[in-house]
Amino acid sequence: MRYRKQDEQGDYSFGSGLNDFHIDNAEAIAQAIETRLKLWVGEWFADTSDGTGWSQAILGKQSKNLYELTLRQRVLETYGVTSIESFQSLLDHETRRLTVSMTVNTIYGQTTVTGAYD
Repeated sequence: MRYRKQDEQGDYSFGSGLNDFHIDNAEAIAQAIETRLKLWVGEWFADTSDGTGWSQAILGKQSKNLYELTLRQRVLETYGVTSIESFQSLLDHETRRLTVSMTVNTIYGQTTVTGAYD
């Protein structure tokens, strides 16, 4: 698996050849998970059915069980993920920010993914 690296702002890295890629490692899968979670259903013109169901199952007055199930399913459907070892989420209702942290087993080893979504 080859995945182009992103910088701290989420922009793709260019200009350093193969050093701009995660190649056959758990970091590639971690980045794939992060980008898949950030993609909303209908956002990608090439496949409007792909994406995370933010408006359907996460935002609004959804139960924690529903939005955690939605996120877990999306992660488990990511290429290279074999299982989720641990999963925590915290929804701050005042700031409307969802923070997710998980440890994931992949075909290349274990990795940790942490993200905040608002």
